[in-house]
Amino acid sequence: MTSVPGVDHPVEQTEAEVTLTGRGISVSSRVEVVQNEYISVRPSVGEFVDQVVVRVGDAVEIFWKTEDAQRALPAEVTDVEQGAVIRWRMRATGPAEASQRRKAVRGRVAVPVVAEYGSIDLKGETIDLSEAGLRAEFEGLGAPPEAGAKLSLALQLEDGGIKTGAEVVRTQARGARWVMSIRFVNIQERDQDHVRRRVFQALREERAKKADDAPPDLRG
Repeated sequence: MTSVPGVDHPVEQTEAEVTLTGRGISVSSRVEVVQNEYISVRPSVGEFVDQVVVRVGDAVEIFWKTEDAQRALPAEVTDVEQGAVIRWRMRATGPAEASQRRKAVRGRVAVPVVAEYGSIDLKGETIDLSEAGLRAEFEGLGAPPEAGAKLSLALQLEDGGIKTGAEVVRTQARGARWVMSIRFVNIQERDQDHVRRRVFQALREERAKKADDAPPDLRG
């Protein structure tokens, strides 16, 4: 059976996005090698420093863009290479299909957040934010919530508050503070729009800052 680059799998030396199925985490990556049903990528995991993002056996989806569409391929992680260069090797577990998924854009946004976990209110500040979820640092209290724990989140953006159900993806203890990756559950569409506006504002501000910091001869 023939395999068509760009249709059945991403093209080597192009960008693809790897999403951990059901965990609300997406990582951009560069496709290095495609061989039969195996795909090797170099992920951009700078935003996940000190965290093991994927493990062997994890189910993922690989997304990439063609000229007129977006494609998705289900896969399983078969090898994780750590060190100076991080590589993930994955094996396709099904055929590629056209994807209607809209990418959740993530931006660095620091705003107050309260996570209601059982009878405890955890107070913290977001590190980054997307319409699909957030990463935040909280003041630790009691036992850290485990992956899958249900939360109620209250997020205070500059132009109003948002409340939504949520689920813990990962908790990492750093002394008396916890860094938690959290995905939203059944967030209302108007609140998603609210978050999206704030994320795009943060991205615009970041681009403007980079432009200001660039040497004069590199400014566009």
